[in-house]
Amino acid sequence: MTALDEYQRLEAAGLWRPAPDAQRTDVIVSIGDATLTITDTRDRALAHWSLAAIERANPGQRPALYHPDGDPGETLEVAENEIEMIEAIEKLRGAIERGRPHPGRVRLVMLGLSLAVVVALVVFWLPDAARNHAVSVVPQVKRAEIGKALLGHIQSVTGPACDQSGGQAVLQRLADRIPSPQGPGQLKVVRQGVDKATHLPGGTVLLSRTLVEDYEDPDVVAGYVVAERLRAELHDPLGDVLDHGGMQSSIRLLATGEMRDGVLKSYAETLLTTQRAPLADNVLLAGFHAWKIRATPYAYARDISGETTVGLIEADPFVTEAPPAVLSDADWLRLQGICGG
Repeated sequence: MTALDEYQRLEAAGLWRPAPDAQRTDVIVSIGDATLTITDTRDRALAHWSLAAIERANPGQRPALYHPDGDPGETLEVAENEIEMIEAIEKLRGAIERGRPHPGRVRLVMLGLSLAVVVALVVFWLPDAARNHAVSVVPQVKRAEIGKALLGHIQSVTGPACDQSGGQAVLQRLADRIPSPQGPGQLKVVRQGVDKATHLPGGTVLLSRTLVEDYEDPDVVAGYVVAERLRAELHDPLGDVLDHGGMQSSIRLLATGEMRDGVLKSYAETLLTTQRAPLADNVLLAGFHAWKIRATPYAYARDISGETTVGLIEADPFVTEAPPAVLSDADWLRLQGICGG
């Protein structure tokens, strides 16, 4: 796309809201290879929007307000003075729209070209290239759909998520306290099948009931949430699903926006039975510092003697000063009863 080459190095300031009830965040917006990349002020990627799936909520008005196609709850506001970025996005949207299929023979021609592109991808792209491209362009709304479908298979083992004593509202407050790189995400407590915690595409983290029932300190469950958020940053959960499904899954997702149910079912079994390597102490400590969570309760939960987690205990960023409370006492009591005892 020649229009894209013109704006490869263009950046602008904006305000990003991952969900309607989330706070707006100051971000940097840049145009990449077929995507609009949203990063925070520390250059951490928060979201990747496919240029082909960006909609404008207020045409002709400033500041410009955009959202991914099908997900008006996630918004990006580009400041009124960022004229060059707004014009670039509109120009690219216009170019993409002109290239969309139209009725009649043009539609057949474009369909044929699309099929040819798919065939070319299958023949010429290496598996890693197809996987990485899919990960970079799939919007958050589609990731959430895949995560929801995957959760359906997981619940055949774990049973439905616990939701007694108003605990799900408490979990949402905890999710807002420790947001995912892709947005606040959801936290769900399950009765069985999950060893401590694991994460799904779309930002959902599954937590074992033992984390809320067997410990007296809410910083323990918060620590496991931090660890899963970090894993999702280091290894994209959608990428893990595609690695399991192979190149055919990546090509199918790129071509149709869907994944085979059998692949998700198989991955659900793998996810619940695979032992994952622990994160490095320096990675965990950076996360505890960023999200303002004490590391020591999590360290002792992993090893009651503290021998194997002494690095986390000695370098806890909140040894001398207390961070903001993870949950109020009342919320913690509600969360401890979320599975009904």
